[in-house]
Amino acid sequence: MDQQIGKNKRGVNKHRVFNVSLITLCMSIQTISLSGVALFLPIILNDLALSYTQGGTISASAMLVYAPMQIPAGYLADRFGLKKMFFIGVLGTAVLCFSFGLISAYWHAVLNQMISGFFRAFVFASGVALIASWFGPKRRATAMGLSLIGLFSGQLIINTFGPLLLEKFDWRFPFFAFASVGILASFGYLWLAKEAPHDMSGHKVSIMDAVQLFRYPFMWVVGIIQYFRLGFFGSLSFWLPTFFINEKGLSLQVTGLIIALRTLLSAPTNMVGGYMSDRFKNPTVIIGVSLIMIAVTTALFVRVNSIELIITLNVINALFIQLYFGPLFAIPVEKYGSQMTGTLTGFGNFFANLGGFSFTYLIGLVKDHTGYFESGFYTIAAACLVSLVFTILLKYMSSGPFGPLVKH
Repeated sequence: MDQQIGKNKRGVNKHRVFNVSLITLCMSIQTISLSGVALFLPIILNDLALSYTQGGTISASAMLVYAPMQIPAGYLADRFGLKKMFFIGVLGTAVLCFSFGLISAYWHAVLNQMISGFFRAFVFASGVALIASWFGPKRRATAMGLSLIGLFSGQLIINTFGPLLLEKFDWRFPFFAFASVGILASFGYLWLAKEAPHDMSGHKVSIMDAVQLFRYPFMWVVGIIQYFRLGFFGSLSFWLPTFFINEKGLSLQVTGLIIALRTLLSAPTNMVGGYMSDRFKNPTVIIGVSLIMIAVTTALFVRVNSIELIITLNVINALFIQLYFGPLFAIPVEKYGSQMTGTLTGFGNFFANLGGFSFTYLIGLVKDHTGYFESGFYTIAAACLVSLVFTILLKYMSSGPFGPLVKH
């Protein structure tokens, strides 16, 4: 009997490693297009004769569709199956990434990113839930943090190899090359992936279950913190390359390496934050410490000029910018149940992308009006402190009169 149990565990672990790796590869395609736009933005603006406000709008246009699609995408994944919705999202995202390399006008870029946002919603909601379904409830925050490995892998790839491809080709070629890999990966997942042992999607969630989340004050507080989370991460990810090149005088190659280092450091911190949350059962402390460090480092970015200090701040900021991703997404799943993982993930990411949309657009707008990123970066630092207040409130609501988190 013990030998049979051991064989079953080894079989599950083997399937887990393969399937999670395949999901991670597919999720990396989601960020290649957006990160590619951010890295090559100065060249794209010059090539298409666009303003910084228009550049911000290109990024924001994707979020304009991506954000409201989060809850529908999560609900459909819970209702009709994670695997099916994930494949549709990955394939659509890869095709739109390829077509971005064909744009020749501002409205082409905006339309492309809006449609891309529709498909990317399915990639995120289904992907996070799929990875979580390969782990038990006691490792939920760790699993949700692990889901960002795929997203950061896309950033790492484009920031490392994008400048090298640019030297031999132009800014369009990386989109063609990486999107082609994404199309192949989507079909590879469809044909080779297996169902997860903890996948509870398929029939248990109704539309009213999703709608009623808006009635819960607890979920509104989570949503507000999510709004700020991606507001910070999205706006810095999009504008830091331009900030380093235009205001700090760094070359595209050096900037690409700095952003790649940022991505390389950010990726494992998601698992670290998730592990700490699962281990010590105090996710709000992880969230609060992260917010304080993000506020300090973002404010200091505009005050330093030496490349040594820029890299140091970049490293510290990268270590905390997404450390609290897993704990923040796991908190509502702990309260309302794993059968709603896709819907709850979509709910949180809906608010998150409203933040990503508004902060990214705002910083571009401020840059156009002031000529500098200083005011925009100080705004991010101040918003971190506002988010900290809501994190303290979330701690109170989790253990106070709103009741403890319910284990499922």
